[in-house]
This record gives sequence, C-alpha cells and structure tokens, in this order.
Amino acid sequence: MKKILLIIILFIALLNAENFTDFNKTHSVNIEALSVTKFELTDMDFENPEIIDLGGKDFFVVSVRESGSDGRIYAVDRDGIIWWSGQISSGAGGGHETDNNIFHILSKKRFHMSSKYPSTDGKNNMDFTIRFTADGQAIHLGNIEAMSYGCIHVAEDDIRPLYKWSKIGMPVVIMRGNYIQFLNQEIKEFEREIKEYDEKTQKINQ
Repeated sequence: MKKILLIIILFIALLNAENFTDFNKTHSVNIEALSVTKFELTDMDFENPEIIDLGGKDFFVVSVRESGSDGRIYAVDRDGIIWWSGQISSGAGGGHETDNNIFHILSKKRFHMSSKYPSTDGKNNMDFTIRFTADGQAIHLGNIEAMSYGCIHVAEDDIRPLYKWSKIGMPVVIMRGNYIQFLNQEIKEFEREIKEYDEKTQKINQ
C-alpha cells in the first residue's frame, strides 16, 4: 500500500515543482542528503563535515520551498521507506526563513492559535501543530500557497496522517537542496517489482 502511494506522490510533486522563491540567507548549518537516511552537516562555510545516520528511526525531512529545493515534506519510517510526501510552504525572506538543522519534535497540539501571530478572526491558525524549535517553529496545518513566518505549512489531507504518525522526540530534518531523488528511486524499484511479478504471473498462466 505504501508503495502504491509513491507513484501518486511523485505525480503531484512534478505538477508542483515550480513557483519557488529565491533566498540568500546564510545558514549556520548546511545539510546535504547523501541517502534516504544519511545526511552530511557542515558549518556556514560548508566545512567541518559530520555524517548523521537516522537509519532505524522514524523521521521527517522537509526540503523547504525555495529555489533549488523541493518544497515538500517526507515521512520516512524506520525501515528507510518514504511512505508519505506532500507539498509545503516554508518561511518567507527578510528574516523569516526556516532554519536548517536536524531538530526533534518538542511538543504536539491538535488545536492551536499562534500567540505571536494570532489570527484576526479569532480562529485557530496552527492546528495539528508539531513544534520542533524552542522559539515556535512548527509543522502545522496552513496555506501552502502562502509563505510563512518560519513554520512549515502543510495541507489538511497531508497533515492529518503526519500528525497522527509523529511522536515527541522524533527527528525533523530541515534542509535546502533536493531529497526527491530518493522518492524517485523507490518508485522505480516498485515499478521493477511490479513488472517482475506480472512476468511471473504470465508464465504461471501459460
């Protein structure tokens, strides 16, 4: 079932692969995805590399919505399978950029209103909050067509299963650059397995 979802996810990703915003902020941590579970962290000068392997853990990867990145969130299970992905928006320029790093989920809140940026109509504007920084950056339900003050906006159809799956302490990788290539690899492998299965089935029925 997970792999069937991957084909649908890739199709949607290709439809939404444009309309990014250019940013020039220098980040104190830079992250490059080496594989589905391995990441290289460097400093602001891209020096002093450190390899972090999240294999054996459930975690999120967010490739922010900026030029040269995917604008997507990925849910990766402990077997290294990307089982869900959806389009997101992230922090706007001018000091509101979402920070690079490997964070951990600090808290979850099903219904929430931002105390710093409250909604003028009094309605909750941060439902399904998955907070990963002390200053309030979070993954939550939001308008994916509008950039944020630093949070990750996720559409309702995506945030509901992601919120239910998430757990306190789970790693959250926030990065610039691409991660979608690993989803593409999974889909190609799935297509290969389907082809082999069809060929075996045809031989049995001959």
